[in-house]
Amino acid sequence: MLRPLFPAVLLAALCMLSAIAHGAGPAAGGDPAFRLASDELVPGGRVQPRHVYNGFGCSGGNLSPALSWSGAPGGTRSFAITVFDPDAPTGHGWWHWLIYDIPAASTTLAAGAGDPASGKAPPGSMQAVTDFGTAGFGGPCPPPGDKPHRYVFTLYALSVGKLAAGRGATAAAVDAMLNAGMIEKTGFTVYYGR
Repeated sequence: MLRPLFPAVLLAALCMLSAIAHGAGPAAGGDPAFRLASDELVPGGRVQPRHVYNGFGCSGGNLSPALSWSGAPGGTRSFAITVFDPDAPTGHGWWHWLIYDIPAASTTLAAGAGDPASGKAPPGSMQAVTDFGTAGFGGPCPPPGDKPHRYVFTLYALSVGKLAAGRGATAAAVDAMLNAGMIEKTGFTVYYGR
């Protein structure tokens, strides 16, 4: 009697896991109150020119957006935020930003905090080297003619105060550490094409 129901339940679970993997909501078993937001980005909306990369044929402002979050789970000792494009034609996506070691008392990032020289990032936070080859925020810049790419903003609540990543750490190395120390994650996706 349960057999016909099993595939439907399995499919629903797989869809939920897929949404979580793409930063669409809280991690399995997570608190829906844990959320990432931005007054500058609308989930499911289009990235504005001020956030687009300036280079590689793009001419945007390359300004990281202001972000805020709430509902951090118990035991959170630090946060990290990543921006990833899973649609980049590289075979492995494209890392646009990884800022980590954000103090647990923080609930916001100012616009422009993705520029390490700006001094706008929370004290003690670090920024990994992205696929652009530099540390800090690199805005969207998909190939001309591609369908709009997804830019997945993910906030991680971590069980460690500091990751074991030194200055100059790569995005891939930091991502592995984030997943190992994650208590919960949440996020949203925005789009950009040209």
